[in-house]
Amino acid sequence: MYKAVALLAFVAVANAGVVPAGVAYAQPAYAGLAVAPVAKAIAVSPEPYDPHPQYQYGYSVADGLTGDSKTATETRDGDVVQGQYSLVEPDGAVRTVTYTADPVNGFNAVVDRSAPAVVKAAVPAVAKIAAPVAYASPAYTHAAPAYAHAAYAQPALSGLAYHG
Repeated sequence: MYKAVALLAFVAVANAGVVPAGVAYAQPAYAGLAVAPVAKAIAVSPEPYDPHPQYQYGYSVADGLTGDSKTATETRDGDVVQGQYSLVEPDGAVRTVTYTADPVNGFNAVVDRSAPAVVKAAVPAVAKIAAPVAYASPAYTHAAPAYAHAAYAQPALSGLAYHG
């Protein structure tokens, strides 16, 4: 009897499997952190103020390659701004704008236009073309397709494979 119980216990242990753990599908928990607001001191310094601003600038461009020619100057003394700029228009005339701006009269501009400079247009050189080049069209030919039809051979049927 002892042998039978031992044999049955051995068979039970051999057939036993690992008990699976339970599987749970849940969103992971999120623990929010409490953060105390931080008071930040912002030091505000006033903008520097100039009660009597002054400046002066100017530039000039003379590009012989593109023909671009222009100048500009401007001065400021307190609230009075005076300036002048000039440019060459497409027809060759020079346009000059002189302006003044002040708190009493506002912005005033005077536009002067000088006569265009006489520019001789270059005469394009025309080359005489020789006789046209002779050109022979290629000869087109059509070749018939080269394929052969294979004759159909009906398979031989025997009485064993044919049910009919």
